[in-house]
Amino acid sequence: MQIAANDNNLADDVLEGAGEIADFMKLKARQVYTAVAAGHIPHYRIGSNLFARKSTLLSWIASQEGVAA
Repeated sequence: MQIAANDNNLADDVLEGAGEIADFMKLKARQVYTAVAAGHIPHYRIGSNLFARKSTLLSWIASQEGVAA
């Protein structure tokens, strides 16, 4: 099975678990869990596994900056 170029981009864009999301956002894993539970950050789950896209988080952060301005 060949992997298409955009499949590689998707794999590079996905963060798996609170630890990876926390590292990307410069937070602690507990802060990610709290924000997810409150519905404050964009994420998705597959079963009990937590995921987020880097691109979605960056867009969300940019929109938050616009609200704060």
